[in-house]
Amino acid sequence: MTPGNELIFVALGGSGEIGMNVNLYGCQGKWIMVDCGITFADPAYPGIDLILPDLAFIEERGDDLLGIVLTHGHEDHIGALPYLAEDLGVPLFASPFTAGLIAGKLEEEGNASRIELNVIEPGEEFALGPFGLRFVPVAHSIPEGAALLIETPFGRVFHTGDWKLDETPVIGNPADPEVIKAIGDKGVLALVCDSTNVFNPEASGSEASVREGLRDVVSAAKGRVLVTTFASNAARLKTLADVSRDTGRTLCVAGRSLDRIMKVARATGYLKDFPATVDFDEAMRLPANKVLIVATGGQGEERAALGRIAGGNHQISLGQGDTVIFSSKQIPGNEVAIGKIQNQLAAKGVLMVTDRQAHVHVSGHPGRPELATMYGWVRPQVLVPVHGEMRHLMEQARFGLSEGIPGVVVQTDGDIIRLAPGTPAKIGNAPVGRLVLDGDVILPADGATINERRKLAVNGQISVAVAIQRGKLIGDPQIRLQGIPVEEDREPFIDEAVDAAAKAVREGGRDRDKLRESVRLAVRRVAGRWTGKKPIVDVLLIEA
Repeated sequence: MTPGNELIFVALGGSGEIGMNVNLYGCQGKWIMVDCGITFADPAYPGIDLILPDLAFIEERGDDLLGIVLTHGHEDHIGALPYLAEDLGVPLFASPFTAGLIAGKLEEEGNASRIELNVIEPGEEFALGPFGLRFVPVAHSIPEGAALLIETPFGRVFHTGDWKLDETPVIGNPADPEVIKAIGDKGVLALVCDSTNVFNPEASGSEASVREGLRDVVSAAKGRVLVTTFASNAARLKTLADVSRDTGRTLCVAGRSLDRIMKVARATGYLKDFPATVDFDEAMRLPANKVLIVATGGQGEERAALGRIAGGNHQISLGQGDTVIFSSKQIPGNEVAIGKIQNQLAAKGVLMVTDRQAHVHVSGHPGRPELATMYGWVRPQVLVPVHGEMRHLMEQARFGLSEGIPGVVVQTDGDIIRLAPGTPAKIGNAPVGRLVLDGDVILPADGATINERRKLAVNGQISVAVAIQRGKLIGDPQIRLQGIPVEEDREPFIDEAVDAAAKAVREGGRDRDKLRESVRLAVRRVAGRWTGKKPIVDVLLIEA
């Protein structure tokens, strides 16, 4: 599909799910992409950490793609760039802080010199083909969050990115009501809007308000205090620096991603007054009530700093009388992983404090009062909810109509929506899907490799080696097991499987393919009788 004299919107990720945000706008034969993020794998993807969007739809139209515009630096908005941007072959456009994060990722991947990265100042206007573009500052839980004003011959779009209303964001510029009202005064065709917190009846709250809550908890603590938060939340890092001064504690920072964020923040003019920190050994030598540790891993990541500390595999150790503060929101889907770490900490006698016990976190996404305020400022003709699961998208659509927005379009990944001219409507489907980063290889998320791995994880594997000479068995078949639930019955199980394999060879004839299949089925039948499972059985025929 090539967009004609019309304005098209297509989400390839982030609509119908939280994470992996990729949005396309098409007009007069050309496309732009807004954001290109990842999501994190769950146990359904054994051995996988990162999931990438399948960009086949726009890759097939790569000659018409003009660029990728990034609203802010969170992983679910920029994380796929190191792996996918080079193949797309188009320039990137981002604010200074976001560009700093992207540059670091591209350097780590080794392709920075082959991808054009353009730095756009907040409020600066630029153009890509028929699209006029401008970053409009909004508050979020990372510096330089920006909405995107998109001017087209068929109407103006206000694409919010991730945002909230916060008059005292600690770092960065808050949304300017007069600027956004002026945008609304000139007319907005579509508001493409973050849906994450649409069920929250209250506003998300100001970052500045968190300082007092954190200070109270840290002041009351008798031992070491560890605070875990999103590494990208540079404002929270500044708040924690202030809390360390307020409470007379020395800071220690644990986590590579925290180090990276601090480096980029300082390079772009933030965290200039961040206090000196101590290393892990010094932190452990200090009196317990004189150290404040900031660590990654609040979402239950086993290999992050908090996971390693909880598991006793880190230079920092916590125990009876120490406190861990979870200064972050629990992302849906991470409950089990977070619970595992919290149980490990509880076993050590560590006190844990979350946002349910104290005011130690505020969200970076808008609650219903903030959404209503934005609707009043922008006054769009149509609302397009994004950045949410279906329940979030539908709820924001209902809420937007109740607040007086004339029309809504509820779409999910792959829906091709014509926004203008005429009444907005779905006109087709784009292929969408997921890719996985498996080591250094990108694979289909539901392709042969991952499906085989799932089968291995569920059913186990049996290897059978059979030596034959002119169709006759030589010696006994050799069998090895992995993940077969026989435990203390392992030897009698193998004996029966060996007998079954030998019998299959004796009765199988000389056709190698038929013989191999006969052995495979015979061994799997034995496994089925013993375990009720259907393991993968690999058969190696050795011709003597």
